[in-house]
Amino acid sequence: MAPLPPSVTPTEKFIAYCDRLRRDAASDDRDAARRATYELELAEGSRFVEVNGIVLHYHVSGPEDAKETMVLIHGWDCWWMWWHHVVHTLNQAGVRTIAYDMRGHGWSANDPTNHYHINSFAHDLDGLQKALGIERFHLAAFSFGALVALDYARHHSDRVRSMTFFNFGYLPNSEFIASFAPGTINFVFNIMLRKLTWWFPAYVFARLVLARNTVMQHDILIGFQSLGLCAPEAIEQTTGQITAQETTDAVPDMVRAVTAPILFVAGEGDGIMTAENTRKLQEMTGKGRYVGVPDCGHLITLELPDTASELILEQMRSVG
Repeated sequence: MAPLPPSVTPTEKFIAYCDRLRRDAASDDRDAARRATYELELAEGSRFVEVNGIVLHYHVSGPEDAKETMVLIHGWDCWWMWWHHVVHTLNQAGVRTIAYDMRGHGWSANDPTNHYHINSFAHDLDGLQKALGIERFHLAAFSFGALVALDYARHHSDRVRSMTFFNFGYLPNSEFIASFAPGTINFVFNIMLRKLTWWFPAYVFARLVLARNTVMQHDILIGFQSLGLCAPEAIEQTTGQITAQETTDAVPDMVRAVTAPILFVAGEGDGIMTAENTRKLQEMTGKGRYVGVPDCGHLITLELPDTASELILEQMRSVG
């Protein structure tokens, strides 16, 4: 990996978030102070680079002379921190990691033109790869992030060594679903959950709908923060894309167009992207291999981070 470019001025979202962390770190609330100190330590690995006219945040860590680099792509309405457990494990295994925020998400700047499409996210990944001088690397993506990874990899197959997808598959669609789902999903996440000021209702939602394992309070807080950091327009536009008939119909061809080996990982208790849908995509395309994780929901990187990390490392080792 080439020397990293000088970091540009951090975004206002990053500055405001770190200011709050410093206040929490100095508070009398021991739990809040401990969480804030941990996140401030993580933020030391944060860098910023201008890509396609937008300042993107990326977190880089692990051995500088590592033989392998892993790029981690977050999911819909998420941010890079969903990978924080995985990052530590991969670094300990000698892997260099780059976990970044898509435009309009996390600590990356919002797009002033409000353009949040799969191809623009993939174009940003291309710009990030060039700016950081990464020649060949591995990709791991969660949920919606797999669409971005596929759109990128089918045009840049020579750069991607392996791909690991978590909780991503083929969703059967119809005109009714395509017309009904965007409004419902947007209401729940962009309006209802976004207005919450207390983390506990979000925890209840995650525990009842998204997870099959107990998720630490800190991780729920991290997930809760991602909603506030995400541009409302990004949630609205990506919701429309992931539920569009055109997108769901294109997924199998996107997978077939990729030459890098793919590992499809599904939580067998996932009620959002079911294991059956993940297995169906692998079988209908004849690409890659499938692994089902028992007693796991949709939040595998937070529910079972050690399992997620080991599966990534296994996929990386399989390509030599």
